Amino acid sequence: MKKLDYPVPAADQVYQIFSQLNHIPRPSHHEEQVADFLCDYARKLGLEYQRDDHHCVVIRKPATPGYEQAEPVVVLNHMDMVCVGMNDPLHDTVTPYTENGWMHARGTSLGADNGIGLSMALAMLADDTIVHGPIEVITTTNEEDGMSGAANLSADFIRGRKVINLDSEDYDTITTGAAGAYLQAHRIPFTYVPAPAGKRRWYKVTISGGRGGHSGVDINKGRASAVVIAWALLAAIYNEYDLELAAIRVGEANASIASSAELIITVPSGEAAELVKAQEEQLNAWIQDEFGDTDPDVTCRIEKVSALPSVICHEAFDALMLSLEQVPQGVVKMSETMPGTVETSNNVGRIVMEEGHLLVTTHTRSFIDADMVSLGQEIASAFSEQGATSEVIMSAPAWQEDQQSDFLSLTSDVFDDVLGWRPRMVAMHFVLEAGYFVQKYPGIQIASIGPRIVEPHSTAERVELSTIDDIWRVFVELLRRLAQN
Repeated sequence: MKKLDYPVPAADQVYQIFSQLNHIPRPSHHEEQVADFLCDYARKLGLEYQRDDHHCVVIRKPATPGYEQAEPVVVLNHMDMVCVGMNDPLHDTVTPYTENGWMHARGTSLGADNGIGLSMALAMLADDTIVHGPIEVITTTNEEDGMSGAANLSADFIRGRKVINLDSEDYDTITTGAAGAYLQAHRIPFTYVPAPAGKRRWYKVTISGGRGGHSGVDINKGRASAVVIAWALLAAIYNEYDLELAAIRVGEANASIASSAELIITVPSGEAAELVKAQEEQLNAWIQDEFGDTDPDVTCRIEKVSALPSVICHEAFDALMLSLEQVPQGVVKMSETMPGTVETSNNVGRIVMEEGHLLVTTHTRSFIDADMVSLGQEIASAFSEQGATSEVIMSAPAWQEDQQSDFLSLTSDVFDDVLGWRPRMVAMHFVLEAGYFVQKYPGIQIASIGPRIVEPHSTAERVELSTIDDIWRVFVELLRRLAQN
């Protein structure tokens, strides 16, 4: 780490603001409270702000005296988080703790994605010792589950054309591109019917202990998906015996690899019931063989429960099983031009019961927009053949910057001068709002940076503290140089 020739403010205020955010529930689609916080924050600082109908907020800060003629700089973050492990995301808060140089959360996702970046932006707004040109801090909504905030921004919501996005999770990189995303909700109509008569056994199947993870970043790591495990269990019994499904819940978030599931099933007493119990041992052996290296703690437990009065109609159960059989899960294609990078993937995020429907969500990603849309439509067709309807929640375009641009070269220079090394420039198989910004704001350039965040979208999410301090220093210096240019 190199010493700059001016005092850089410590990152203390970044941590203080993040602590405040931890007490504000901010699941996707419900960001009103954090939007209120941002507007109050701007008012207290005496700064101009604007809030749109989707609760996106932009806060504008005038340039440091003497730098009024500098090009405006946009600082981009999102205010929502993936709330994994929370019983009530609308009210539960995050309890962080630090251990061995990392910040974790107790029993839930941490929300460092993107709470740390947002905290940096707000800390910068409050610190008048930081040199910068005109600043626009924009914070969007619903980035994690549809990007409707970015998709609906007005053409005049921001004025700047150089964007520092603080939503990257790879500390040693500048993210210069991201896959597109095609998020769909498929609804299979169902009704309850009376449970079959006769002697039957009822079981609750619980799948737990999966590592889960980000359905883009972690999709090529061979993680155990509870969707795959649940389908394998059901298929083993479904084809042989009179299996009925009474309840199902799989997965935690649309943008996550499912780490848990709970099902209630019933089969006739006798041979079928013996098969179900035998499946517990056989399935756990298969899980360890298949996923022992990546998910050593994932297990399946099958236990007897009391009978329920009704089950899901068999037409809907059939439709679910046949649809899932046709839907790819995981990596579909690796890139030929970016070695080691996933080009196209699909993840089934959740299967839950709604009023009158079984809801299945699929998250298709690709660096090739046409391939992404084509695969998404094939998945929708598979559900349609079984009588389901499909809704496109998000169709976010892929994004790719010119890695030779002056802006990215300057950003790389700042890393080298501040930290003593140059970051890699990479395109990542996660989705950023940058694609929408490139569409809406012609001529825009984006550099995405951030601290090291591991296992986002899971209860194992954590951020390395030293990298927060480092990226803060890079951020401050990058603003200074952009002002001077």
